[in-house]
Amino acid sequence: MVIGVAGVRATLQRGGVRCVVLAADATQRTREKVERLAVARGVPVVAGPRAEQLGAGLGRPPVQAVGVKGVALARGVVASMEGE
Repeated sequence: MVIGVAGVRATLQRGGVRCVVLAADATQRTREKVERLAVARGVPVVAGPRAEQLGAGLGRPPVQAVGVKGVALARGVVASMEGE
């Protein structure tokens, strides 16, 4: 897992992310930077909880973007979001 906008973008550029979770309250700039790159790479982007909740779930301060590297976990994340 990659936590934070800079890390997610760098790992997306290297092809190491299988899906991206963006915080519901991510800034427009973050959305543009991360989402555009993910879409260009064919990586699914799912809406997550607010940044504070996303970070708390990972034991971190507020987080706007998380990259999921594992194939099985990414499939599970995408599937769970499609079921909502």
